[in-house]
Amino acid sequence: MSGSIMAAVQSQDCLQRDIFRLRLFAPGLGEVRPGQFVNLYLDDGRHLLPRPVSVCDVDGEELTLVYRVVGEGTAYFSRKKEGDRLRLLGPLGNGYPLDELTDKTTILAVGGGLGIPPMLYLSRCLKECGHAVRTVLGYRDEGFLLKDFSAIDVPVYRTSDSGAVGKKGTVIDCIRQEGLSAEVVFACGPLPMLRALREYCAGQGMRLYVSLEERMACGIGACLGCVCQTTEVDGHSHVHNRRVCVDGPVFEAGEVVL
Repeated sequence: MSGSIMAAVQSQDCLQRDIFRLRLFAPGLGEVRPGQFVNLYLDDGRHLLPRPVSVCDVDGEELTLVYRVVGEGTAYFSRKKEGDRLRLLGPLGNGYPLDELTDKTTILAVGGGLGIPPMLYLSRCLKECGHAVRTVLGYRDEGFLLKDFSAIDVPVYRTSDSGAVGKKGTVIDCIRQEGLSAEVVFACGPLPMLRALREYCAGQGMRLYVSLEERMACGIGACLGCVCQTTEVDGHSHVHNRRVCVDGPVFEAGEVVL
């Protein structure tokens, strides 16, 4: 059960330009499933709504978050230093359905842009559980978390728009060029990437799960501020909508309209 806790900043570093890695000591956080997120609060008296951040990695009671500075809220987090404290709510969301996998299930973990950090924890958990996983990372130009992915000892394929990291092209180009296939694909990234993956996976008979991003206010499903359009009627709202914060952020690709 998720809850609100106070976490202490252990370290923070700038990975590239506006992308930061924040390590927190978060006792009482509980079990975190790959694909879940936490809400970070700005206790500055001016901002009421928290900011959702995907979990990059977990090591005991240490929580690693990677985020991009896009406004006042994330800029506030980027100024935090060792010893400072932050309030967070989590873990939130449903995560990737690892419990549906068998020992023989082959898996591709595909991340693009800020969808790359969640693939680190996912790939490590899959590796530790003995699953056959290969990871595809799509960058815009500069790479980040490259050493972290190398350390978990899974096959990693890198690509970038500029060709500065790995091969030049998209994650779909990389999958085709490397001849990669799998029964299940877990993905997180920008919508154009997820749409392309859905089309490709459908043609290859691969089951695809996608993690969606929406503006989230409460993070617990009460405000209905982060609904996405679905292909089936939702039992909660009785319309073609699902709440990304509690029904997601991970959905089977056929469930949602991308």
